[in-house]
Amino acid sequence: MSVPGPPSPDGVLTRPPNSLEAGEPTPAFFKIFNYNQVVLLDTLEQEISKFKECHSMLDINALFTEAKHYHAKLVNIRKEMLMLHEKTSKLKKRALKLQQKRQKEELEREQQREKEFEREKQLTARPAKRT
Repeated sequence: MSVPGPPSPDGVLTRPPNSLEAGEPTPAFFKIFNYNQVVLLDTLEQEISKFKECHSMLDINALFTEAKHYHAKLVNIRKEMLMLHEKTSKLKKRALKLQQKRQKEELEREQQREKEFEREKQLTARPAKRT
């Protein structure tokens, strides 16, 4: 009776056991065969998990790239908002100055009209009082 050879790296026995002349495999052969299948399944599961990790890393990289893109957009929007805030502040100050200038001019015109009215009033002829 010969003993089965050691398993090869790919999980297959190098030579089948010759337990009986009819070529029927022995329980030891099935035990080794079963062990090799378990090892092969474990290795396959490890490779699948490594593949999934690599695939998830690609997804994570894509998410980080997308996050960087949106962060850049937000930074640009913030800069634009600050610029618009500065412009509106300047426009408000200018509008206030113009309004104050118009009010001052309006007041001066009104005072000028009153002075002219008083002057005309004093220039109009008045009848002299008899004493």
